[in-house]
Amino acid sequence: MGARPPSPEERRLLDRALRVAHHAYAPYSGFAVGAVLVGGSGAVYEGVNVENASYPVGQCAERVALGALVTAGERQVITVAVAAADGVDLLPCGACLQALAELGTPTIVARVEGRIVALPLDALLTAPFAHASGAADGRRPAAPGPAAPCPPAAAPSPPGAAAVESTGATGGLEDAS
Repeated sequence: MGARPPSPEERRLLDRALRVAHHAYAPYSGFAVGAVLVGGSGAVYEGVNVENASYPVGQCAERVALGALVTAGERQVITVAVAAADGVDLLPCGACLQALAELGTPTIVARVEGRIVALPLDALLTAPFAHASGAADGRRPAAPGPAAPCPPAAAPSPPGAAAVESTGATGGLEDAS
């Protein structure tokens, strides 16, 4: 996985993430998470998860901290420490990893299999989505320009697909093509 023991500074960041996790708003899951990010300037940004009764509207701690970093004018993430308030193993979710990849290839500090480790983001997100402009690769904003064209419409279902779909394998849906 590319994990290594954390440096003393990385361990302090994880301790800070653990402390800030207690400020999370997690009335639905009860799973409070804190994140601490270090930007390219060396400034430190904190975030906690903020849940909502409409579950998709909730925010992960890492993306809350990332928003604070961007709001401060930074565009590079060097280190991310993430911790659950109850001290269980925790790594950033896929959405957070992708969001972090937009602004760098930070070191992730977390508890994994009962051990505190530091590992590169690319050990967790091996193929991040990247805009054709290369904005994420070059860590610079995309240049304004025309929007990319929409892809062509999907081809009709291949022969035999209707027979499979009408057998009830898809809940009784029939191919309308």
